[in-house]
Amino acid sequence: MRIIHREDQEERAHEALSPDASFADESEGRARSAEPDILRNDYQRDRDKILHTKSFRRLSHKTQVFLAAEGDHFRTRLTHTLEVAQIARTIARALGLNEDLTEAISLGHDLGHTPFGHTGEEALARSIARHRGIDPASPEAEALYRHNEQSLRVVERIENGGKGLNLTPEVRDGILNHTGDLRAETLEGRIVGTADRIAYVNHDIDDAIRAGILSEGDLPDTTHAVLGPDHSSRIQTLVMDMVETSAAADDIRMSDSVWDAMMELRAFLFARVYTAPVVMAEVDKATRLVGALFDYYVAHTEEVPEEYRAIAEGDDLSAVTDYVAGMTDRFAKNLFQQLFIPHSVHY
Repeated sequence: MRIIHREDQEERAHEALSPDASFADESEGRARSAEPDILRNDYQRDRDKILHTKSFRRLSHKTQVFLAAEGDHFRTRLTHTLEVAQIARTIARALGLNEDLTEAISLGHDLGHTPFGHTGEEALARSIARHRGIDPASPEAEALYRHNEQSLRVVERIENGGKGLNLTPEVRDGILNHTGDLRAETLEGRIVGTADRIAYVNHDIDDAIRAGILSEGDLPDTTHAVLGPDHSSRIQTLVMDMVETSAAADDIRMSDSVWDAMMELRAFLFARVYTAPVVMAEVDKATRLVGALFDYYVAHTEEVPEEYRAIAEGDDLSAVTDYVAGMTDRFAKNLFQQLFIPHSVHY
């Protein structure tokens, strides 16, 4: 049996992949030099570095949408991340692009998410704004905490005892530019940005149906007509359309009709799920919890773990932000109870 070394893999990649792919042996290089691995190329090493971080493990206890979900089958940040990686790798493989780079970006893209999903993200941004004397309702406040920027901070600064993971620029660019109107430099990074939307739109519908908030028949007829009648059909349509449209455009694209249908579903989710009473009741609790923890640690900075204070280099708000952002839902709830809920005292 022959050993396939890193050099063999890199040579095969040039033979098998599209000329438009990102090649590990043509990476711009790491900020700090490192000895090449015998078996793994640089993108594979980045994937493995991310996979073994504390931040990645904590995703299993961070909310996707349903903050107080009962049962074991609702998505978490970790299962969302794995679904993004699966969808993104399928698309990358079909287009002859680099699956290793695609997977590394996918696994790292949500490391900066707070406890309680986007609710926690918004609450943290408002808390930072209050302590900086900025109107919490202003657009300026929204920019004070963004999970994609925190994901980059996690891999560049927080993990590995404050030294960061020393990832390749292509992975770091994909992590930063996976959301909103941002656009990664590599085709692989752009795949992750769209795979993220494909994943969350579809699994949030699936979870909402499981929670009894929706039925399949509640979805707009127009989206059924374009994307298909069920969960599996929708993902198949979105992935195939993205592959075919991207191949024709030499860029990562969807056709207008399919993209519009996906955005219609996203708008439907905001109207019927993300703002549903059962969700909003928990959103209000989570918002107050995150705000209370943030305020407490700003007033008691000495109780923030030393590793976060060392990384922040004297910036107390930054230390508190990193600490609270890294908490899991469970840890944050337990901490809130310890700090703010009276306990029985026996004399």
